[in-house]
Amino acid sequence: MTEPYSKRLALAVEERGRLCVGIDPHPSLVSAWGHTPDAAGAESFARGLIEAIGSRVAVFKPQSALFEAYGSPGVAVLERVLRSCREAGALVILDAKRGDFQPTMQGYARAYLMADSPFAADALTVSPYLGVGSLQPAFDAAAESGRGLYVLARTSNPEGGIVQLASTGEGTSVAQQVADDVQVRNDVVGPEFGLVVGGTHDDLGLDLARFTGSVLVPGLGAQGATMADIDRRFAGTGASLLPTTSRQVAGAGPDAAALCEAVDRLLAG
Repeated sequence: MTEPYSKRLALAVEERGRLCVGIDPHPSLVSAWGHTPDAAGAESFARGLIEAIGSRVAVFKPQSALFEAYGSPGVAVLERVLRSCREAGALVILDAKRGDFQPTMQGYARAYLMADSPFAADALTVSPYLGVGSLQPAFDAAAESGRGLYVLARTSNPEGGIVQLASTGEGTSVAQQVADDVQVRNDVVGPEFGLVVGGTHDDLGLDLARFTGSVLVPGLGAQGATMADIDRRFAGTGASLLPTTSRQVAGAGPDAAALCEAVDRLLAG
């Protein structure tokens, strides 16, 4: 049986450090690496990144939409990239931000969260806009297969606060309600389910002292946050933090040594 996601993540972070690197094949970045901005170029870009730093980082995070943008060949590339990440010994969080009502979520669970899923990942990002309860098929599938979920709570984009910091009928923020609802599930199955909380906010707008899952923290590097900033902003948080960056690493490529140096600088804080 597959070890729970939380245990595999803790081991990967212990061995390689707390860094998640995004694989985001923007056409401009693919071109900057000397590849044609198509599915084949996206695959060359992704493989170059994985081959250079796959033994150094704990987690990769492919951005599904940027592969889908290349059409059906890009979707096939994504399937192969997920496999390549695992072969490099890194965990993989598929950044797809899926969210829908329960019957549709069952389809997403089959696509991403089963052992035989075509796009099987160690964890998946999901959106709770239809209510955290709408994600229950994904929670169930992830718990059964030893996988994780990261639920959007307080994202790094500034316009997100309009919704995420709005008050619920109970007087808490929407972000806090999401965190609390996810923690209810962690109280049952263990710390398998995480949150996405941006590292760019001086005031997070939610209390994570009781949260036991991991927190995926975008905003490191190109968006302005440093490891020290993240530690300061999340002081008092009970969760384990997984800072994530894409451009700060990939922008150093395609030279493998430069990519490794970029990773080392980020890990050093």
